[in-house]
Amino acid sequence: MTRQVPLAKTRNIGIIAHIDAGKTTVTERILFYTKKIYKLGEVHEGAATMDWMPQEQERGITITAAATTCFWNDHRINIIDTPGHVDFTVEVERSLRVLDGAVVVFDGVAGVEPQSETVWRQADRYSVPRICFINKLDRTGADFWRCVDMIVDRLGIPIGNEDRFEGVVDLVEMKAILYRDDLGSKIDVVEIPEALRAEAEQHREKMVEVVAEVDDTLTHKYLEGEALTPEELRHGLRLGTLQSRFVPVLAGSALKNKGVQPMLDAVTLYLPSPLDVPPIIGVRPGTDQEVVRTADDKEPFTALVFKIAADPFVGKLAFFRVYAGTLKAGSYVLNSAKGRKERVGRILEMHANHREEMEEVYAGDIGALVGLKDSFTGDTLCDPEHPILLETITFPEPVIEVKIEPRTKADQDKMGIALQRLAEEDPTFRVHTDAESGETLIAGMGELHLDVIVDRMVREFKVAANVGRPQVSYRETVRRAAEGNGRFVRQTGGKGQYGHVILKLEPNEKGAGFEFVDKIVGGTIPREYMRAVEHGIRETLETGIYAGYPMVDVKATVYDGSYHEVDSSEMAFKIASSMAVKDAVEKADPVVLEPMMQVEVTMPEQFMGDVIGDLNSRRGQVEGMDSRGSTQVVRAFVPLAEMFGYATELRSMTQGRASYSMELSHYAEVPGNLAQELVAKSRVS
Repeated sequence: MTRQVPLAKTRNIGIIAHIDAGKTTVTERILFYTKKIYKLGEVHEGAATMDWMPQEQERGITITAAATTCFWNDHRINIIDTPGHVDFTVEVERSLRVLDGAVVVFDGVAGVEPQSETVWRQADRYSVPRICFINKLDRTGADFWRCVDMIVDRLGIPIGNEDRFEGVVDLVEMKAILYRDDLGSKIDVVEIPEALRAEAEQHREKMVEVVAEVDDTLTHKYLEGEALTPEELRHGLRLGTLQSRFVPVLAGSALKNKGVQPMLDAVTLYLPSPLDVPPIIGVRPGTDQEVVRTADDKEPFTALVFKIAADPFVGKLAFFRVYAGTLKAGSYVLNSAKGRKERVGRILEMHANHREEMEEVYAGDIGALVGLKDSFTGDTLCDPEHPILLETITFPEPVIEVKIEPRTKADQDKMGIALQRLAEEDPTFRVHTDAESGETLIAGMGELHLDVIVDRMVREFKVAANVGRPQVSYRETVRRAAEGNGRFVRQTGGKGQYGHVILKLEPNEKGAGFEFVDKIVGGTIPREYMRAVEHGIRETLETGIYAGYPMVDVKATVYDGSYHEVDSSEMAFKIASSMAVKDAVEKADPVVLEPMMQVEVTMPEQFMGDVIGDLNSRRGQVEGMDSRGSTQVVRAFVPLAEMFGYATELRSMTQGRASYSMELSHYAEVPGNLAQELVAKSRVS
């Protein structure tokens, strides 16, 4: 089988946004206009194609990233629709890692919201060129220009507004696009209405000025006073977008079927093909030798697994992006992260939860593999004869945990299997057993995240479980440097045990994690025991010393100690290093850290006083307030420990007329009195 679509006409894009900006509705319209589906399904009716999970249909939100492929103007567009809720940020992170471009959807009323900023930063981190789609311009309070204040380039301006919204002006062609039927299929391209012409010309001039700067030929022509043709403008817009010099902005209302086709045109015209992005760079496994692979079918096969999903019909699905080369079903690949060969059973093209068999995939393709046993998110798959290891995907640490136990004996074994499968799928979901109590604890990014996990256990694995109250994932650290001395001696008649470690523990940079430094000279601790020393320190810090929470952002320098020719062992040095680090922590002014959430509350003005007073009572720090149409917005930093049950409290406080969003901002010290309570509680348990 040969390649059906040239690489230059392939687009790998993600639809990203804050929750409720209309991403899934936009994707549904894309599928409808590209004739991938023939009937529109609405999110509020639980019938959207890409929201296929029962939990998504019931809650009206996207929970898992769904992939599909469609065609527009001879271009193949691989799309990943991502969640907007902060609890499922892992789905955005892993999608952007493998995509070449993105459409960022904004709510025309709310404008830039907290999660909009988060996904924008994520796209910046992976250098993903993007276009913006200002959605919901049919709604009361919609304000296009307020939404684009932060964006340099403007591609479209609205005609009419709120419920009179009827079309857009194309500033490249200087034509008006009017939608004449409810499905948005009948389009008239007409001259710009006289009432809008002056405004359109003003904005076109601004756009031309910005676009002319990206290309010397265009700059020269512009400075000579010559008009730029639509083709030249499109060339400049493409160059500037690919270089992230500016971001084209389009207007529309997906729900009212307006503005989606011009947005699809912009995807094909301005977003990159795999040939437009830099070659993928990796290393030869086991070395630091750099390996470069370009997007070319003739290169050795190179791909990255970005998602694992359990399918009830075909088993484990490994979603992957091909960066170079080709792969046929039935062939072998090397998982260079694990150093193991795997046989590819089947290759599938995914359309939400529907599958289509493929014989072969090519550079630039996104698909799913069946038959891989040892491959997980972030693993590199490559040609066994030409190994390469790509940078893996990193994910945030969980901030909340709950105790979980099976309801019956029959549920016990099933629960273990279910939790293991779900943890394989979701890198931000963790399962561990409390060493002292033997209880099973599950950790995730928020209450909704863990609610969905427990719901999936019941539906997909038929496991009934009792879930405890949410607990905050606290951390510990130290404020100053201190020395620790650990000496473990045991004499029981036969061979004894002896290990002696002296170390210095000090604060590390924020977010740097744990750092181990070996400064042993003169063989006071033999080399063969240093690995045991490091493990002893790591394990002790992970279980917590001060209040029983993992200790982070510390540096341990081992610089002295002693050993016994006969009695020393790895176990003795592991215990001695644990004793030394405990000794150091006691003297290093330890503190407890708690997750601080960036909270944004939107409400009618009459509830401002009550909401701010309530946030202050939750140890919140109000950072700012502003107006958003007819509503007020309060931004604050609030400890996660104070936010449990906030949704219910906010509803009753504002007669159900307020909404809020929150995301992890940073970790901060717990105030002294509360920290002492946590320490006392830990010591009692």
